[in-house]
Amino acid sequence: MLEGKAMVEDTDMPVKMQIQAMASASQALDLYDVIDCRSIAAHIKKDFDKKFGGGWQCVVGSNFGCFFTHSKGTFIYFKLETLNFLIFKGAASSSP
Repeated sequence: MLEGKAMVEDTDMPVKMQIQAMASASQALDLYDVIDCRSIAAHIKKDFDKKFGGGWQCVVGSNFGCFFTHSKGTFIYFKLETLNFLIFKGAASSSP
């Protein structure tokens, strides 16, 4: 397990959920090759959907940009090994 080595860049998640995010990422890295970002992201998304209800999104990679709206208390962006992890639950935008 590598969750102790993760570096959180930004989050508004409760601490327990942050710990789950890092544990799920660590487990995915144990199961899949580090270059298989799609399978890693799918593993984390399914884990969060199961534990915290549906609607979670996960992006994994070494270089990506993003812009999104998320539900309050459901966002985390962290680094683990050579990868960046973005996990959030989507929300409707309040502006047109």
